[in-house]
Amino acid sequence: MIVTTTNSVEGYRVTGYYGIVFGEVITGINFLRDFGAGIRNIVGGRSQGYEEELTVARTQALQELEQRASALGAHAVVGVDMDYEVLGQGNMLMVTASGTAVTVEPA
Repeated sequence: MIVTTTNSVEGYRVTGYYGIVFGEVITGINFLRDFGAGIRNIVGGRSQGYEEELTVARTQALQELEQRASALGAHAVVGVDMDYEVLGQGNMLMVTASGTAVTVEPA
């Protein structure tokens, strides 16, 4: 499965459109990571716990996007966009990947 932020795939031509597909992940940030991030906010520095959680959520959202596109018969997803939101009291993270599912063939 080709997944790209561009509207086309170099060396391929789009032969079919299957519509917009999404991959969404909502994950909770546990207390210890939240506490560690609060300390980092005061003293400065990167929050490794949040960064790891964000990486996992982003990977899962892209995997879900690919699965949904594949279920439609697509070979690729073009125009992919990633969105991030904090939900609730700041302890929930939502990551959304969206794009257009397409079939492609070599040009």
